[in-house]
Amino acid sequence: MFGKVLIANRGEIALRIQRACRELGIKTVVVHSEADREAKYVKLADESVCIGPAPSGQSYLNVPAIISAAEVTDAQAIHPGYGFLSENADFAERVESSGFVFIGPRPETIRLMGDKVSAKDAMKAAGVPCVPGSDGALPEDPKEILRIAKAVGYPVIIKAAGGGGGRGMRVVHTEAALLNAVTMTRTEAGSAFGNPTVYMEKYLENPRHVEIQVLSDSFKNAVYLGERDCSMQRRHQKIIEEAPAPGIAARHIARIGERCADACRRINYRGAGTFEFLYENGEFYFIEMNTRIQVEHPVTEMITGVDLVQEQIRVAAGEKLRFKQRDLAFRGHAVECRINAEDPFTFVPSPGKISFYHPPGGPGIRVDSHIYQGYTVPPHYDSMVAKVIAYGDTREQAIRRMRIALSEMSVEGIKTNIALHQELMQDARFVEGGTSIHYLEQKLAAKGEVKKGG
Repeated sequence: MFGKVLIANRGEIALRIQRACRELGIKTVVVHSEADREAKYVKLADESVCIGPAPSGQSYLNVPAIISAAEVTDAQAIHPGYGFLSENADFAERVESSGFVFIGPRPETIRLMGDKVSAKDAMKAAGVPCVPGSDGALPEDPKEILRIAKAVGYPVIIKAAGGGGGRGMRVVHTEAALLNAVTMTRTEAGSAFGNPTVYMEKYLENPRHVEIQVLSDSFKNAVYLGERDCSMQRRHQKIIEEAPAPGIAARHIARIGERCADACRRINYRGAGTFEFLYENGEFYFIEMNTRIQVEHPVTEMITGVDLVQEQIRVAAGEKLRFKQRDLAFRGHAVECRINAEDPFTFVPSPGKISFYHPPGGPGIRVDSHIYQGYTVPPHYDSMVAKVIAYGDTREQAIRRMRIALSEMSVEGIKTNIALHQELMQDARFVEGGTSIHYLEQKLAAKGEVKKGG
């Protein structure tokens, strides 16, 4: 096991990794920007290194500074968390070539799964179902593009091969709009991701977002840890996640889960990962794989009892998985609400000083957060400040506990989206379960129309 791990991230995930390391008896080094000097996890770390000014390009994305910090502190491994450099194959390669262990998949695996075209090809080869679409990258020939779209059937969605986080995609409903949409997406993809390659998929009208969590070691042992439903989204950003997904039979999950675990063995995957699917009319369609820990990993931890971050670290240290698929049991239900520093209905970010903070508690409640009373939320990064997770024997109990937790939670000095979560926990369609990925945006749009009309 490692003696010292450097955490190359910030916010709640930096604290989460730090806690996992401390439980394993591992010393931690935290790198931070000047804006995060007063963060809780910086104060709790065994060592901390300031790696640059507030802008992430000069700090959390500053590869030479992170490597130097690992060198001067004698760290043995680097955990990238999520976001920032976590899915950057060049960074993983640099970490390994500098003599450190990257707590995540091998660079070549990140590269394979980071390109959406090669990822789909790998999944097809492993028998994982994919969304109907172009067989790889779209060709240059306009006639061929039109032919592919006609065969797939409108509406279609044009996606950047190197895209992610909801960027680099365009929905097309008619043949007349297709070629212009392809050109525009290629241009955007080239400037945003340095890769102009695009591909086409059938645009599913009303799907759910269901994902499968996997763990795999360096010895081709792989397991799936159930599914999560992350359909409550706005602008492709998840707001509420839950496990298990309501209304999907366990045998269907087992079938797709086994295929995901098998795909891990085929591509020599190492560490924690997530296969993301669109789910419609009883069918799963692979869209991408996240080669890192997910924001929503706590709901899986709650229903399995497995510490995913610790398992990531163990596997990276060369250990074999400590359990087989038959050892895993899924019990109860968990719901996670992402608490963001933003206006609950206009979604305008609300950085600033927290004048009062009271986190919720009680049976089945977990709060993953780095904030505290007096902490200043900086304006430079993602607006998420906390995750509230509620666990219950049933989905109904988990939702009831979440309602209580949100009513207890108090954050003053900045705006948060707690009020939005409170509204959604009472929403009849959410309570029923199984809403599509478009539900929240349609609800918000309808609300806006009502306000205008009123």
